[in-house]
Amino acid sequence: MRRVMIVGCPGAGKSTAARRLAARTGLPIVHLDRHYWQPGWTRPESAAWRRKVAELAAQPAWIIDGNYGSTLDIRVAAADTLIHLDFATRVCVWRVLKRTVTGLGTARRDEFVDGCPERLDWPFLKFVLHYRRDHRDRDLARLEPFAGTRYRFERPSEVDAFLAALPDPGRG
Repeated sequence: MRRVMIVGCPGAGKSTAARRLAARTGLPIVHLDRHYWQPGWTRPESAAWRRKVAELAAQPAWIIDGNYGSTLDIRVAAADTLIHLDFATRVCVWRVLKRTVTGLGTARRDEFVDGCPERLDWPFLKFVLHYRRDHRDRDLARLEPFAGTRYRFERPSEVDAFLAALPDPGRG
């Protein structure tokens, strides 16, 4: 486990899982949101974004969290481990709403650049609500070529058990 991609619906806990996995493995974290979003929630140009993801994926070791379907192929080709957080819509919506309300107006500095404060974003919430219906199958098809070790979790407790079973870096 040297190059781990973590994917799933927004709100599934990809960034949290990445931090927890990094604590157990010592692997560096790459939050794709931090590289994608520019101040003021500005999107990058498509070709530049693909080049950036290719550069990140070329590193020898990482945990990359985020979907960004247009670049899944790059990560699928480079990763050795895939963690898919395939949680129910209600779990993801609840987590997004909780994160939004508790962090409104503040920045998640480890996950985003300055100038991207937490906000109530109705189109984003709609995306989360309809992810399973409108986007999940497309993302699953893009993950199909992945040849490494796959983990799929349907509940947060399954992620907890997986992480707890990993060797403790403090012991040994």
